[in-house]
Amino acid sequence: MTFFGATLRGTLALGLFLAAGSAAAETIGDVSTKFHWISPDHKIVVEAFDDPKIEGISCYLSRAKTGGFKGAFGVAEDTSDASITCLQVGPITVKDELDEGEEVFKRRTSLIFKSMQVVRFLDEKRSTFVYLVYSDRVIEGSPKNSISAVPAMPWGNVQPDLAKAR
Repeated sequence: MTFFGATLRGTLALGLFLAAGSAAAETIGDVSTKFHWISPDHKIVVEAFDDPKIEGISCYLSRAKTGGFKGAFGVAEDTSDASITCLQVGPITVKDELDEGEEVFKRRTSLIFKSMQVVRFLDEKRSTFVYLVYSDRVIEGSPKNSISAVPAMPWGNVQPDLAKAR
């Protein structure tokens, strides 16, 4: 086995491992931001995901996706541009104990070293969940970020169940 073959296999295994840990998201749509004749365009992708520990909260995330030949082969590094909005879509029930700054969503944005993630905080004083999206790398992340806040409000006659949140 050659050094290149072993390195390639290790890189692919690591990539599959990182992809397996990502939370599931549904692609809502996308728009092209730069046209390419032969390869995929650069895009802004809109995805939706539900908070895995809080029933009744969904988030919508827009993020940059690099096209071109590198993007087509999965070796491009996406920029750190992203935006998030989260909202209450039903009665809020905290299903499991929450950790401060807990990761609720993660997406690989380069072959190995870069990812975009969403973490959740609880502002107990205001009974509000705060979601932060940012990008990081093994060596250095990006200061680009976006936040969204969801106050725990009654849904019809159902009061929020925050017993496990505290």
